[in-house]
Amino acid sequence: MTTFWGGTAQIFGNRDVSYRQDNLIAGELQPVPQNITLKGNQGVLRRGTILGKDKTGVYVVSKATATDGSEKSLIVLVDTYDTGSGDVSGAGGYFTGEFNANRIIMDDSWTLETLRDAARPLALFFQDVVNADNPT
Repeated sequence: MTTFWGGTAQIFGNRDVSYRQDNLIAGELQPVPQNITLKGNQGVLRRGTILGKDKTGVYVVSKATATDGSEKSLIVLVDTYDTGSGDVSGAGGYFTGEFNANRIIMDDSWTLETLRDAARPLALFFQDVVNADNPT
């Protein structure tokens, strides 16, 4: 595998393996990760992106307006991945947990409230976390 360096990111294969404290995880509920397959040709998907499983069984950026199932089977992406070369097997997705609402990445079709409502039955919670990076 080839290692690419760009800014502070270190890409190994198609995964960002660099460490940066990003405060994505919030609260006491233990996040539960599982391996997933990302659909190819979505570009770079960053850690914290809200994904959903489409009718073919691969994960795509979730849109509230979707009708392929990806609007319901929500997860949070564990790491940053480049899907430009095709499907990415073995990517990580958080299936449950508490996450910082200020650090998740969601499609513009969602509002935080509609996303919270859709994710609550799945034990995904998005908290308003106040910290030095986001004091309001």
